[in-house]
Amino acid sequence: MHQTLENKIAKRSANIAVIGLGYVGLPLAVGLAQQGFKVFGIDTDPKKVQKLQAGLSYIPDIPHSSIKKLKLQRNFLPGTNFQPLSKADCIIICVPTPLRKSHDPDISYIVAAATHVRKHLRRGQLIVLESTSYPGTTEEVLLPQLTQAGLKVGKDFFLVFSPERIDPGNKKFQLHNTPKIVGGCTPHCTKLASLLYGTIVGKVHTVNDPKTAEMAKLLENTFRAVNIGLVNEIAIICHHLQLNTWEVLQAAATKPFGYMPFYPGPGLGGHCIPVDPHYLSWKLRTVNYRTRFIELATEVNQSMPNYVVQMLVRGLNQQRKAILGAKILMLGVAYKKNVSDTRESPAYEIYQQLKNLGAKVDYHDPFVPSWKTEIASLKSITFTQRSLKKYDAGIIVADHDKVDYRSLVAALPLLVDTRNATRNIRSKKIFKI
Repeated sequence: MHQTLENKIAKRSANIAVIGLGYVGLPLAVGLAQQGFKVFGIDTDPKKVQKLQAGLSYIPDIPHSSIKKLKLQRNFLPGTNFQPLSKADCIIICVPTPLRKSHDPDISYIVAAATHVRKHLRRGQLIVLESTSYPGTTEEVLLPQLTQAGLKVGKDFFLVFSPERIDPGNKKFQLHNTPKIVGGCTPHCTKLASLLYGTIVGKVHTVNDPKTAEMAKLLENTFRAVNIGLVNEIAIICHHLQLNTWEVLQAAATKPFGYMPFYPGPGLGGHCIPVDPHYLSWKLRTVNYRTRFIELATEVNQSMPNYVVQMLVRGLNQQRKAILGAKILMLGVAYKKNVSDTRESPAYEIYQQLKNLGAKVDYHDPFVPSWKTEIASLKSITFTQRSLKKYDAGIIVADHDKVDYRSLVAALPLLVDTRNATRNIRSKKIFKI
């Protein structure tokens, strides 16, 4: 079985199915299709599928031209039906893994995808999970489902965990030049997945089992979350000591060894860093261990939206203005610069707190034309010198390159800069974390 699949992968004759066509699944599907594989893209969102079928991309990192070309070649076939799983030699699961409100893992999307795979499972298929989850998910959740029909892993079918490492908006490191981690249930599983990913990435790093690969993924993002928590606290310390946070960080970053620069912000956002540490904490609670570093970093990071709002309140007080009734403009509601993704963005919490204090809040984001919160549906305002005159203050939440920050500083009485976007502008109207 494994030799047959090896030959298909080598000849690019293997059919691939990618379940989930978001920021992870779509670049992967496109990359594989560009290498000559026939790729069936499956997503339950009909709007996404309709766009792809029309030759349009909804992800900035994937140009429309790539989708149109693959459509003409018929190498990429997107749809909402799971029937193509029966034709696929390799199935890759790229579904969301959010948190519940209780901050426990929500793996319902993985379970649902696994159910569809089980219904179409046949001998000789490679199944890969890319969705981030707690250590043990592949072997404790997927494997029991897939062996229900009596098939044996490593012999009849092949199961692997290979964590996604997509960084939306990153122009330097993309799918092709970011090393891929692969951990299979057996050596044959690992080898097959390594061959498949080796067709689209420059380097594949193998580990002994899926659990190690799952842990490596959580370590990557927990490392970032903990270090961001540290510099967020450093920013608060610098404020108390009347120091310029950004100057301190810039000075420390000149050391060529033993230091890695991280930067403070209004809070964590995105589909990985705010979520993944909770998966690890939850897993360790099941074995009666408390992840103290992770919990402390989470506490600091989750407090940053409140810190930003209080900074705004202090700035308004200095101008003898109340937050009640103040007109506030939020600049950027995406979770980071130059992307349209608002998942877990600190903008949600900042907006909620400002509204609770009685402020009137609008937003401008060139990447997010409309934005829905739990309490309101908003449209991005038009950015003009005239439109800015009506606001009492602004908050830079995401430092998009398309925003004219000099115009902001000139027009607004007060600007809270959480990203150091105004680093080249000197003004007493700017408050920085």
